[in-house]
Amino acid sequence: MRKFFALLMVLSLILTVTACGTTTGSNAPADKSAEMPKIGVAIYKFDDNFMSFVRRAIETSAKGKAELILNDSQNNQSTQNEQVDMMIAKGVKSLAINLVDPQAAPTIIAKAKAANIPVIFFNKEPDASVLKSYDKAWYVGTTSSESGVIQGKIIVDAWKANKDKWDKNGDGKIQYVLLKGEPGHPDAEARTKYAIDEIKAAGIGVEQLELQTGMWDSVKGKELMDAWLAKHGDKIEFVIANNDAMALGAISSLKANGYFTGNKYMPVVGVDAIPDAIQQIKAGTMLGTVLNDAKNQGQATFDLAFNVATGKDVLAGTKWKLDDKKAVRVPYIAITKDNISVAEEAYK
Repeated sequence: MRKFFALLMVLSLILTVTACGTTTGSNAPADKSAEMPKIGVAIYKFDDNFMSFVRRAIETSAKGKAELILNDSQNNQSTQNEQVDMMIAKGVKSLAINLVDPQAAPTIIAKAKAANIPVIFFNKEPDASVLKSYDKAWYVGTTSSESGVIQGKIIVDAWKANKDKWDKNGDGKIQYVLLKGEPGHPDAEARTKYAIDEIKAAGIGVEQLELQTGMWDSVKGKELMDAWLAKHGDKIEFVIANNDAMALGAISSLKANGYFTGNKYMPVVGVDAIPDAIQQIKAGTMLGTVLNDAKNQGQATFDLAFNVATGKDVLAGTKWKLDDKKAVRVPYIAITKDNISVAEEAYK
């Protein structure tokens, strides 16, 4: 009997140890959130039309792969600097920063470098020397001049096809007004210069009636267009905008002043190909725009930020390529009524 009870105790002990091992072993439920890296993201302001679509693409790309700490910098660089400090304190493994002011890039890099955290800048490009100063810093965006060149080609092609109707004073020149983005912003400066240079290169004369900053904003675009119509009236032959938001503001003003009814028409071009602009092109109230591919910019930003957050090579497993300035360049595409489906596809 004693041997029997001893055997029972040994068996009981073995079962107890086995049971305890089951609760702490590989069969225990895993905490998926603990496995996902934290990535800190700052957007210069959430209510920017274009950046809202880039943000959505980043969020979509991150689902099930990373925990995002998203921040609205409210167009204030000091606020963004504080947000970067906060994200670093929360233990992010990488940063994705849409700068309020590109000149602040050295400050952000200094913070990231001190914490040994990689940083991906996107949409607003730091100076190449700044990116070069930190081996864990890269950029995702576009070639700023390309959008201006493409916008200029849209204008040239349309003017040549409609010169008899659009050249109101018959002088062979385009009398234009231009809504400029944020002064000093690389995209604003490049789009303003290269769009006009492309028109001139095609042998078309131009006369600038007005050029003022609308700060990428539709309300400001409308206010400026209201003032310009009051001042110049039918002398204006073309409206050129550095982005779609300002172009849409101008269209709102033009509609209020009787344009796009009957034979009263004004050609308006923008950049970005946001959904509202796509609808205006379909309706015939906007001539064209340039697709600034928010979907792919957001995807590329996340891909690079995720790779470096998980200790991989920045381009590992992606379709992206870096140029000699440590930048991924997402190409622009001209959009008119003839290929509107290309822009629509970018938002699916």
